[in-house]
Amino acid sequence: MSISWLPKHGLLATLISLTIGQALAAAPNLSLTPWAPNLAVDAVAFLPADLGLERLAASERDGLLLLDAQGKELARLKGSFSSLDSRAAGQHVLVASLDNARQQAVLVSLDPAKRDWGQPVYLPTRDYPVNGLCLYRDEASNLFLFLVGEEGKGEQWLVGNGATLNPQPQPQRVRGLPLPPSAQFCQVDDAANQLVVNEENVGWWAYPAHAEADVTRSPVAMREPFGEIKQAAGAMALVPGGIVALDPKAAQLHLYQQQGERWTAQATMALPGLKEPENLALRPTAQGLQVLLRDDDDGRLYQGELGWQATPVPLAPVLANVKAISQSDPVGRQGDAADDPAIWIHPQQPALSRVLGTNKKQGLMAYDLQGKLLQELPVGRLNNVDIRPNFKLGQQTVDLAVASNRDHNSLSLFSIDRTSGELREAGEIPTPLKDIYGICLFQPASGELYAIANGKDGTFLQYRLSAPNGSVQGELVRQFKVDSQPEGCVADDQRQRLFLGEEDVGVWAVDARADQPATLSSVIKVGAQLQADVEGLALYQSAAQDYLVISSQGNDSYVVLDAEPPFASRGAFRVGLNAAAGIDGASETDGLEVTSANLGGPWSHGMLVVQDGRKRMPEQTQNFKFVPWAEVTKALKLP
Repeated sequence: MSISWLPKHGLLATLISLTIGQALAAAPNLSLTPWAPNLAVDAVAFLPADLGLERLAASERDGLLLLDAQGKELARLKGSFSSLDSRAAGQHVLVASLDNARQQAVLVSLDPAKRDWGQPVYLPTRDYPVNGLCLYRDEASNLFLFLVGEEGKGEQWLVGNGATLNPQPQPQRVRGLPLPPSAQFCQVDDAANQLVVNEENVGWWAYPAHAEADVTRSPVAMREPFGEIKQAAGAMALVPGGIVALDPKAAQLHLYQQQGERWTAQATMALPGLKEPENLALRPTAQGLQVLLRDDDDGRLYQGELGWQATPVPLAPVLANVKAISQSDPVGRQGDAADDPAIWIHPQQPALSRVLGTNKKQGLMAYDLQGKLLQELPVGRLNNVDIRPNFKLGQQTVDLAVASNRDHNSLSLFSIDRTSGELREAGEIPTPLKDIYGICLFQPASGELYAIANGKDGTFLQYRLSAPNGSVQGELVRQFKVDSQPEGCVADDQRQRLFLGEEDVGVWAVDARADQPATLSSVIKVGAQLQADVEGLALYQSAAQDYLVISSQGNDSYVVLDAEPPFASRGAFRVGLNAAAGIDGASETDGLEVTSANLGGPWSHGMLVVQDGRKRMPEQTQNFKFVPWAEVTKALKLP
């Protein structure tokens, strides 16, 4: 158990003190010597790994500096700068700092071999003072800059991709991030996608750094009486699996090892001769860590070797990323609103096909393939929706959309004009479900149409739909149950098989025919690959291969399985940020849909549509992301 955030009372306080004492007794040796005594800098850093032994410095007086190992100036970008972070970009270094004169965050490329600074790129002026900044590169090589501001204001900006700054004409704000009110320093562990921020009078906090992550935080270490920090939480530096952090007022250095979601204090050591260490930089060496420190009291720099290495923690597997190339207009309601999409295919002109999407605070939406809202039917809180063609509505042949209506615990039906694509309300079928949730349709070769609805208690009801007199009616033909909450389901019409998701358990297959026993067989269970909640299910069906696509909401990914036994896994992927198009990734996905139909252009091999639970860049209400299936095929190397 971590000792860093427990209160000190009685025996517990004694145990904590003993543990801290043992850590102090076992503290690794750190001997500091003055370095580059004539430098007047506000922040110092090592070059990224494998790019040389030189150092970077930010100075209010002298600008941005490239220094050799002895502190000799090699290259200078004139100006007044404070705060500093960097990332490798091929053989160049991308440097972030704060321009004091302009009061703006700035990014600039440095060629350390040629000792040449590039052209600075500035973020827009913010409406709050920026105290600090740090860079982050994600698994898709997108480069982000975190800004740490006063009064708890923080932001994440997209500033580059790969080795290039500015994928757009200018940096793009991805999201606001509420941070501690007295934060000044931040650092990111790229491999762990983890942002660490200080709160001077409280401690250090860890946040998920990924652009699509939820805003959560966990304590790394706290100030007394809740932890071992004596006076203040200051600058920190990250190593795989660990943190080295400064208490500037007590002139102490703390070492922490990550263990799962907790952190344990490994050692606390005094920094004799330093009165207020404010800046900290590390470089891994064969013996441990090379350390650079700046004492804010006299402005001098110190260097030394710290014989400590944290144990790297296991990291989540890096999943393939695909990109949405278009997205729907945001839905017209705040909060958790957008839920489930369906794709209507125009029988004559596939490019005129539409994407339907539910808004569970409003009704049903219809979008074109570029995501423009074409129609809005405010019929109530619709949750899931599905479509089948060629339904006989009296004397008319229409395509039919059916949605679960949570206002009435009913099925809401919509006719789709097969020429224009226009939707019209076509009736409502009541159900005895107390809390209706999911819905999917099943249409065997014989032509009947069935709706399978489920409730939060696990009950499934199967209705045969018909409209001989132009009024849709539903006949209950089968009922069965799972043990806990379901939602997503999809029917394989060809094989007369129904797939259904039980959110905390996994995916089941069952015979879709109404006159057959509802015997459940496991397709995939919740685990390392499929993480609860299990949400949307969809089938990609082509002449070559059929796949089941599942929303793994717990880790913001999508799992692809063969749609036939033994339901072999083909892998998982995420819908990531499309920097060039300015489209954010998808996360916390509820519903999804996929088609193999050639809809033309980028959709010639089909389309995947996923609900996006966290709309960012800019931050707006939820929407739906449109992904070419060809991108999924390429990412997962599907046959």
